[in-house]
Amino acid sequence: MSASESSGSVVRRILLGSQLRRLRESRGITREAAGYSIRASESKISRMELGRVSFKARDVEDLLTLYGVGDAQEREALLSLAREANVAGWWHSYSDVLPGWFQTYVGLEGATSLLRVYEVQFVHGLLQTESYAQAVVRRGMPDAGPAEIERRVALRMERQKLLVTERSAQFHCVLDEAALRRPYGERAVMREQLKHLIEVSERPNVRLQVMPFSLGGHAGRAVRSPCSASRSRVCRTSSTWSS
Repeated sequence: MSASESSGSVVRRILLGSQLRRLRESRGITREAAGYSIRASESKISRMELGRVSFKARDVEDLLTLYGVGDAQEREALLSLAREANVAGWWHSYSDVLPGWFQTYVGLEGATSLLRVYEVQFVHGLLQTESYAQAVVRRGMPDAGPAEIERRVALRMERQKLLVTERSAQFHCVLDEAALRRPYGERAVMREQLKHLIEVSERPNVRLQVMPFSLGGHAGRAVRSPCSASRSRVCRTSSTWSS
């Protein structure tokens, strides 16, 4: 299975969750009642509807029965979606260094067709060289050992493959000038990173812009982090997790 297909499992979980929520609400059934029908808590129903957990076929079958879904084709379509949604993404092998809250983002990142980001603290993870990424991880996690640093950097390098696949996502990155001037690692590391940015900006699917100091205050400084995401686009602002 390709990386794009495994990334799609996250999207399928979200789609299935939203479908189950729509069906539940159309019948006027509470989350508590839905949870009782599958011997689960109200909070589990909430997590299922948000696409944050995997789906057991028996649970989905019982919920569809509770929600009055009797059409065989509709039931099979939703059960098939549940099976596809349970496919483990490639990033699961990095679960030892990947926070649970970030796994969904990585899955959506790999399935999106358009990714827009704005970074202030450092070069975005999808554009980092290996040496620069090592320096960023060391700075942000001074207690991390060599093995953990290597794992985190390997994950970041793996994520970058979405920009060079046959169906590469369109990537629009705005870097604050501070991200380019703030040193991470030795001068050679920064030199290599800047050269890499020039090279990657020449790719047809990459649009790289710099917000200069000379502009003064700007609207980007007030950007919140709603991180709205769908299959077509993912938006993200800078993160202390060193994205």
